[in-house]
Amino acid sequence: MAVFAVHYVYSDATAPVRDVHRPEHRAWLNALVDEGTVLTSGPYPDGSGALILVQGDSLEAVTKLFENDPFARENLLADKRIVEWLPTMGAFVS
Repeated sequence: MAVFAVHYVYSDATAPVRDVHRPEHRAWLNALVDEGTVLTSGPYPDGSGALILVQGDSLEAVTKLFENDPFARENLLADKRIVEWLPTMGAFVS
């Protein structure tokens, strides 16, 4: 299974609505952590976005999965980029 980096970009304009949907967003992510799909997740300290590392079969499968994120469903992302990532050392090397 490949590892993918999901990069979220936030805008200041959506911050109040993200706060409303953050509990559902985090519950959704935690369910994916529990099943082993999400390896780790967290926001950037400056509030500009977040990074989520995911195991998946393909870029298409991960892209489809992340359409279900409450932040995506509510159009709260200024941008999203999903790329396959090849860890060569450390915690995420298989």
